[in-house]
Amino acid sequence: MRIIFCGTPHFAVPTFIHLLAQSDIEIAAVITQPDRPRGRGQQVSASPMKEAAIAASVPVHQPEKIRSPEAQDLLKQLAPDCIVIIAYGQIIPARLLDIPKLGWINLHASLLPKYRGAAPINWAIANGETETGVTTMRIDAGMDTGNILQQEQIDIAPEETAPELAASLSEAGAPLMLETLRGLPEGKLIARPQNDAEASYAPLLKKEDGHIDWNRPAQEIYNRMRGFTPWPGAYTSFRGQTCQLWAEPFSLPTLTGGAPGTIFREDTQILIACGHATLLRLISVKVEGRKQISAVEFANGARLTERERFENA
Repeated sequence: MRIIFCGTPHFAVPTFIHLLAQSDIEIAAVITQPDRPRGRGQQVSASPMKEAAIAASVPVHQPEKIRSPEAQDLLKQLAPDCIVIIAYGQIIPARLLDIPKLGWINLHASLLPKYRGAAPINWAIANGETETGVTTMRIDAGMDTGNILQQEQIDIAPEETAPELAASLSEAGAPLMLETLRGLPEGKLIARPQNDAEASYAPLLKKEDGHIDWNRPAQEIYNRMRGFTPWPGAYTSFRGQTCQLWAEPFSLPTLTGGAPGTIFREDTQILIACGHATLLRLISVKVEGRKQISAVEFANGARLTERERFENA
């Protein structure tokens, strides 16, 4: 089977490497996003998929827009049987969908129709899900609305963060994609339409998603911390300065009272009152412009006054 592989981030790389090792699959080319400024220094650098393709001596193409006439001509010239697309980062226009005879096959990081959209891993954790998975589907003109081909369920561990879950899902997706590709020409796969009534959405993360609402229960706040790691993180305000926090739910029945956001010191523990009479145990704090420090270092340095609070605003 001759394929084109479209992908950009690390999440796509395990499937690329897995397919590359198969004698019955030829990867004719990789299509990935143009080099972009990345990281703190904002230096222009290649995508993880481009780096993987170069290392494997697979031709790389980086159209600015996949919908451009030049990109369309390129796809036709490459004449793929199938196009695998994983977290590529651009919407594929309907006029390109019929170019590969077996279609565009996507690996999506959720059990569709749940968590359609750009950030399914983050929102599954942030919403407190205990399971998720990967789905292979034939894409159509909608946003993650195509017919489902295969799925595999993955449990979400209670303390798992978004990067950790992404690594697990990317590894699980590689053999699932191979199984899907091999089943396509044999006619063994029964594509099933998604039930739109069961759909939920996982929009692209925004900076404000990381703002902590102390009126939420501690477990909800913790879930959002896990889901929004590393960006936008979980932040609040203390004495007019923005702070990035890491904390975990804590049970202490003898400690009650205090408005949400109130900081308590209980022996060696620094605790924060949350909604529904719940508590978080503060682990680390990073005040804007400073290095990350432990909760105890923060409390000692700040010389906390009684009933001082992290603010919602």
